[in-house]
Amino acid sequence: MFDTEFLDIPPLSGAGGTVRLPGSKSISNRVLLLAALSHGETTVHDLLASDDTAVMLAALKQLGCAVRQDGSTAVITGLGGHSVQTPVKLFLGNAGTAMRPLTAALALLGGEFELSGVARMHERPIGDLVDALRQLGCSIDYLGNDGFPPLRLRPGKLRLEKPIQVRGDVSSQFLTALLMALPLVAVHDICIEVVGELISRPYIEITLKLLKRFGIDVQRSGWERFIIPAGSRYQSPGEIHVEGDASSASYFIALGAIASGAAGQNGIEVLGVGADSIQGDIRFMEAAQMMGAHINSTPNSLRISRGSWPLKAIELDCNHIPDAAMTLAVMALYAEGTTTLRNIASWRVKETDRIAAMACELQKLGATVEEGADYLKITPPQPGAWKTAPIHTYDDHRVAMCFSLAALNPAQLPIRILDPRCVGKTFPDYFEALFAVAKADVAHIPVICIDGPTASGKGTLAALTAHRLGYHYLDSGALYRLSAFAALRADVSLDDGAAVAQIARAMPVHFQGDRILLGAEDVSEAIRSEAAGMAASRVSAHPAVRAALLELQHSFRRLPGLVADGRDMGTVIFPDAPLKIYLTASARHRAERRHKQLISKGNSAIISEIQQDLEARDARDSSRKTAPLKPADDARPLDNSYLSIEKSVDQVIDWWQGTRPF
Repeated sequence: MFDTEFLDIPPLSGAGGTVRLPGSKSISNRVLLLAALSHGETTVHDLLASDDTAVMLAALKQLGCAVRQDGSTAVITGLGGHSVQTPVKLFLGNAGTAMRPLTAALALLGGEFELSGVARMHERPIGDLVDALRQLGCSIDYLGNDGFPPLRLRPGKLRLEKPIQVRGDVSSQFLTALLMALPLVAVHDICIEVVGELISRPYIEITLKLLKRFGIDVQRSGWERFIIPAGSRYQSPGEIHVEGDASSASYFIALGAIASGAAGQNGIEVLGVGADSIQGDIRFMEAAQMMGAHINSTPNSLRISRGSWPLKAIELDCNHIPDAAMTLAVMALYAEGTTTLRNIASWRVKETDRIAAMACELQKLGATVEEGADYLKITPPQPGAWKTAPIHTYDDHRVAMCFSLAALNPAQLPIRILDPRCVGKTFPDYFEALFAVAKADVAHIPVICIDGPTASGKGTLAALTAHRLGYHYLDSGALYRLSAFAALRADVSLDDGAAVAQIARAMPVHFQGDRILLGAEDVSEAIRSEAAGMAASRVSAHPAVRAALLELQHSFRRLPGLVADGRDMGTVIFPDAPLKIYLTASARHRAERRHKQLISKGNSAIISEIQQDLEARDARDSSRKTAPLKPADDARPLDNSYLSIEKSVDQVIDWWQGTRPF
C-alpha cells in the first residue's frame, strides 16, 4: 500500500494483463459477524485484508471470539448464544460495515457497550437503525449528536410482537443490521416492514444469501416485508469462500473500456468474480457495456477490452449499483455527450458526501457537472480543455480509486491523488495492481537523479525521497558492487572487463526495501563493506561493464516513478530526468560520517585516513575516461555538509514539486 502524502500518476497510454481481486468487503464483514454469532467453528477463505475487516476482527476478539488467522484465511469460533462479558468499548474507525450490524447485534445480545469511531463516522447517520431497535425495547443512548454515533448500549426489555418499521431510503446497512441481528432473539416469527422505497437492494440480496448459508431462511414479500422464522438459530457452514469484490472490479472494467490495449495482450482479465456473482455491483458490467465496453465472463473471471470509442454517454438509474456507479462518473469523462446518474441519494451518507465530492473533483479536471439531491450530470471537457489538479479524496477509498482512471486523459496530464493510503479500507494494493497492468510512455515516467561523490549520503537521500513519493529506488552503486561481488565469487579478475560484464549482464538482482538480493540470497551486508566499495570503483571503470548494466538500470524506470542515485545517473543513464541533484559535502564531513558508520559496526577507523581515501577516490572517479564523476549541466547542487537528512529530503521534495503541473 502507498503510505504517502500524495501519489502522482503519470499519464497512462494503455493497459493489458491480469488482476486478481481482493475479497469483497461487503461479504467479508458480513461473514465474520455471522461466524461470530454462530454455533461452531467457521473457516473463512479469501478474506479481504483491509481497514474494515481489521476493525471487525479486532471487535470480535474484544467480544470474546476466538480468532486464528493465516494469510487470507481466518478461523472464527462463534459465540453460539453465549453472553458477552461486559462492559466493552469498541472503536470501529470509519467502518460502516462494522458499526451498523454490531450496533444491532449487541443491542439484542444484551450488556453494556460503547461504540465509537473516527470523526467522519460520527457524522454518518444511524438514527433510523436506533429508532428501529428502540421499537424492540433496546436501550440505546447517543453520546454526541442525536442520530449519530458514538452510542452507549445497555440491557433493555425486548418487545418482539409487533412489526418493526425501518426506513428504506437512507442506507441498506440498517436493514442488513436488523436481518443479521434478529435471529438471535427469534422465539417467534419477527416481521420487518420497510417504509418507503428500499435503496441498494443488491446488498440486501447479499445479506439474505449469506444468512441462508448460516442456517437462517428469511421469508420476504417483495422488498417491503421480511419475516425471520421462529426458532432461527445460527449454525456454522464449516467453510465459506469470499468472492472477489465486484465493486473493486469496476475500476478494472472501466480501465479495459477506456485504455487502448498493450502489445501482445488482449485487454484486462479480472480474476475472482464472474457474471453470476451474488454481489449486485457485478451489474456494473451492463452499464459499462452500454457505454461501449467489450466484456466476456466465466464463472470466476471477466475479460474486458475497449469497444466503442469514444464511450457512449448514458442515463441510468443506479439504485442497483450504488458503490460501483461512482466509477461511471469518471468513465463519463471519456464519453461523447452528457451522462446522467440517477437515484444515488445514498452517496450522501457514505464515507463522505460522495455526490458533492465527485462533482467537485470532476470539475477540477474540466468537466461540466450538475449536482442534484440524488443525481449527477457529467459532460466531459472539450478537446484541449482537460485540466489536472490534486484530487482530494476525503478519506474515501472509492474516490481515490475512481480518479486514478483520469490519468488516461487525452491531454497526457499526470494526476495527483492525495492521501492514497485511504484505499486500505477495501483494496490496500489497488495502486500496485493498477501499475502492474497500466502502461505509460517511458518519457512520461518521471525520474529524480541524485549523483555525487562517495559517502555524500546520496543513497540515504535517494531512498528516503523515493519512500516519500512512493517511487521505485535504484541504487546504481549496488549494481557495480554486485558485479564485483559476483565476479570475485566466480574467480574472475576485476581487471577483466569483458568477463565481469558477462557476469553483470546475467545477475538476478532484486531490491526489497533496504535489502539487496542476488537471486534468493540477501547480500546487503556483504556488498556494503569498504572493500566492496573499492571493488565497485574498479569495475565501474570498464566500458563493457557499464554497457552491460545500462539496460538493467533502465528497467527500473517503472510506474509511478523512480529515484536513482549514483555517479552518472543524470549525465549518462537518465539524461532526460526532470530533476537532477548533485549532492556534495566536504571531504572532512564525509569522512566524519563514514567514521561514525564504521565505529557503529565495531570497526576501528581513523578519520584522517578515511578522508585521504575519499579524496583519492574522488580524483580517480573524476578523471576516468568513461562517464567521469561530474554534475549534469542542468543539475541542482546540494551541499549537505551542514544539513540534516530530513532537511535534505525536504529540499529535494520542494524542488520536485516545482517541476510538477499541480
